[in-house]
Amino acid sequence: MTTPIQRPDNILWTALITPLDDYGRVSETDLRRLLLEQEQAGNGILILGSTGEALNLTDAEKRLIVEFTASMKLNVPVMAGVGGHNMESALNWMAFLETQPVDAYLMVTPIYAKPGPNGQYHWFKTLMDRSTRPVMLYNVPGRSACSLSLEAVERLNDHPAFWAIKEASGSPSQFRRYREAAGKGLVFSGDDAMMPEFAPLGAAGLVSVASNAWPRETRLYTRMALDFQLRQLDIGMWRTVSDSLFTASNPVPVKSLLASLGRIGSPELKPPLHHSDMGSLQEITDASENVSTWFQAHSAYFVMETEKA
Repeated sequence: MTTPIQRPDNILWTALITPLDDYGRVSETDLRRLLLEQEQAGNGILILGSTGEALNLTDAEKRLIVEFTASMKLNVPVMAGVGGHNMESALNWMAFLETQPVDAYLMVTPIYAKPGPNGQYHWFKTLMDRSTRPVMLYNVPGRSACSLSLEAVERLNDHPAFWAIKEASGSPSQFRRYREAAGKGLVFSGDDAMMPEFAPLGAAGLVSVASNAWPRETRLYTRMALDFQLRQLDIGMWRTVSDSLFTASNPVPVKSLLASLGRIGSPELKPPLHHSDMGSLQEITDASENVSTWFQAHSAYFVMETEKA
């Protein structure tokens, strides 16, 4: 590869949940409904990220999700997760994805092993060398047990497949460092609550958990953050809403909410996660009502932005 790969263009990517039935099987009916919701909102879709429980799914289940999503021929871009810590498995997964009409890949720092700058550089470069699609690197130290190496990013930022970073450390100072290390690459907030703080630092958009529950509303929130149109009251409300999605391990709360609203048939998760860890739904249902009220109050801005698009 000698020329840059075409990058997808979207300000909001939904880190989509994987809906399951009561027996723990992928629910194609619910998956179709969720994919169409995101398409109607105009959101890019990330399948098989951590919110999608990718590490807990079998290879057969992951392939089913990719092939089913591809069969929908959606009018929005689709990104697929590439994770784990075994290179042979990751390369095999990449080889499969390269046969599918997905638009981009999300590559997370290998879990558990805590690789240093050189280990990360060689890991990502090996995978990126096999890619014909743009790659978003993912910094999520809370899950991977180590941060995405700034040194590795600086060495990779001129790779033809390098496109962006999903930054989920929750730190504005770290965001600045990744923005500098990315060169001409983009940096997206990986934390719903941090979007208003990251926008002035050059965020290109948001990779969101919240947009599973509120596709149009979260898109408007992201657009207003990028346009610097959010008031402190709005920012405070969205922080509270975002926090409600992490009262248990993600995606336990958002699945519980979607099931309570009848938008998926079951709150079932793959072990070791379990929906009973959610406890009371009061906080998250209150949050959902607040988001609906907020969206109604800003409907004029939503219409204006929709007409522009």
